[in-house]
Amino acid sequence: MGKAVQTAHPVCVRCLVAGRVQGVFFRASTRYEAQRRGITGYVKNLHDGRVEVIACGDPEAVNELRDWLRQGPANADVSGVACENLHFQEYSHFSIT
Repeated sequence: MGKAVQTAHPVCVRCLVAGRVQGVFFRASTRYEAQRRGITGYVKNLHDGRVEVIACGDPEAVNELRDWLRQGPANADVSGVACENLHFQEYSHFSIT
């Protein structure tokens, strides 16, 4: 008998990204990076200048996106990323709100 393949349960995280992250294509770049990794959720600008990212999917893919958020797109200047785990939610795609 072959071994059963273990698949990780999907996860969701909420990340708040601070720095120069608005007006530098951060949301569009985040959506592209999330879609490349099969992640669902959303990204949006907050009134205080930060960007909020909800990312749900395979734990490895979500961790890769979290790592990418620390750098962001070329014109961004990320000063900090704070993430917290959320209860898993089902999203149909990754959107900009």
